[in-house]
Amino acid sequence: MSVTPRVNVICMKWGRLYGPEYVNHLCAGVARHLKRPHRFVCFTDDASGLSADVQALPLPELGLPAGQRDRRWQKLSVFREQLGDLTGSTLFLDLDLVIVGALDPFFDLPGRFFIIRDDDLFRRKPLRKLNAERDHFLHSVGNSSVFRFEIGQHRYILDAYVADPVAAAASYEISQQFQSAQLAKHDDLHYWPSEWCVSFKNACVPRHLRSYASDPAVPAGARIVVFAGEPKMSEVLAGGGHKWYRRIGNIDWLRQAWQ
Repeated sequence: MSVTPRVNVICMKWGRLYGPEYVNHLCAGVARHLKRPHRFVCFTDDASGLSADVQALPLPELGLPAGQRDRRWQKLSVFREQLGDLTGSTLFLDLDLVIVGALDPFFDLPGRFFIIRDDDLFRRKPLRKLNAERDHFLHSVGNSSVFRFEIGQHRYILDAYVADPVAAAASYEISQQFQSAQLAKHDDLHYWPSEWCVSFKNACVPRHLRSYASDPAVPAGARIVVFAGEPKMSEVLAGGGHKWYRRIGNIDWLRQAWQ
C-alpha cells in the first residue's frame, strides 16, 4: 500500500499588522480542508498566542548585509536552499485569505511551481494595453497569496535578489513581480486554475446595483477567497467595506469559514 507523503503548509507573520488569531484560524481551516498528512508552520518574529497546532519557526533570513533588511521582500526568504527542517512540497498561504474548499488538489497538480495569476483576481484594465510590453509583463505576474513550490528548488530567485537588492527594488514595484520574472526565466511560472483562488470583491460580491439585491456568495469551484486590494479582510469581517456603488450584504458563510 502506497503512503501519501507528508506535505507542508506555511505562512509568515511579522510586525503587528496581523495578530495570532489570523494564524490560528488559517491553521484550523487547513486542517478542515486538507486530508493528506501535513505540517502547518508559521515563520514569525513573535510566537505568542499561537495555538498548539501551529509549529512556530523563526523568520528565515534573506541573506542581505547588516542594515539592508527589507521586510517588504521577506517572502523571498522561503526560497532558501534550507528552510528550517522542511523538505518537499510546500504550499504558502497569506494570512488574509479564507479557505472555502478542498486543498488537496493544490498538491495534486504535477509540476514544480504554481501560483495565482494576479490578473485573475481583478477586473480587466483596457487602458493598460496602451503600453503593450508593460501589459504583457503584468499579465504574467503571479500573486503570491497562494503558491506551491519544492523546498530548495528555486534558490535562484533569492540569489538574484541578494545579488542586487537595490536594482530589484528599482525595477519592480513589489516582490511578487520580481519573483515572477525570475520564475519565467527558468520556465517555472505556472498558474492555478483561475476558479480555485478568487477575489472576494470581484468574484463574490455582485457588481454595482446588483449588490443591493443579492448577498456575496462563493463562486462555483472556488477553494480560497483572497482579499486583493480593498476592502481588507478584517474590514469585511467587522461588517465594513461598503461603498455607495457596492453593498456588502450577509457574509455569515465567510465568517464561518474563517472561524
